[in-house]
Amino acid sequence: MQPTRTMALVFVGALAVSSCGGGGGNPESPSPGGGGNPQASTVTITITGQGGRLAFFPNPATVQAGQLVVFKNNDVVAHHVTLDDGTVQTPDIAPGATTAPLAMGLSGSKTYHCTIHPGMVGGFNGTEAEPPPNCNQAYCGG
Repeated sequence: MQPTRTMALVFVGALAVSSCGGGGGNPESPSPGGGGNPQASTVTITITGQGGRLAFFPNPATVQAGQLVVFKNNDVVAHHVTLDDGTVQTPDIAPGATTAPLAMGLSGSKTYHCTIHPGMVGGFNGTEAEPPPNCNQAYCGG
């Protein structure tokens, strides 16, 4: 009877270890990207609904050349993200929605903002964006 009990405990332990593999963790961790390119990976930037710089997490985000970016809206209102240089923008991102993976074409540092809430700003690769002067919206940094 003792060997059966020991075997059952080993099985339950192995099952617990194998099912604990990495939900949660770092939202900036790369995950396999789509589109048939096994080298591409995806960085998730979460819209948290907090003011200014804190509205995007992580901020600034680290994105390497070839990585894709998705924006996940955890806020209760829609957002629309655009790079400040105008090269990339998302459609409106409804509450709870996630964008399709976007090729940002990042070769260095860039900044971005929400066109609906211009005081809501973010950056890539060490660059921190500043909200516009005299910003008085709920999403302004401060």
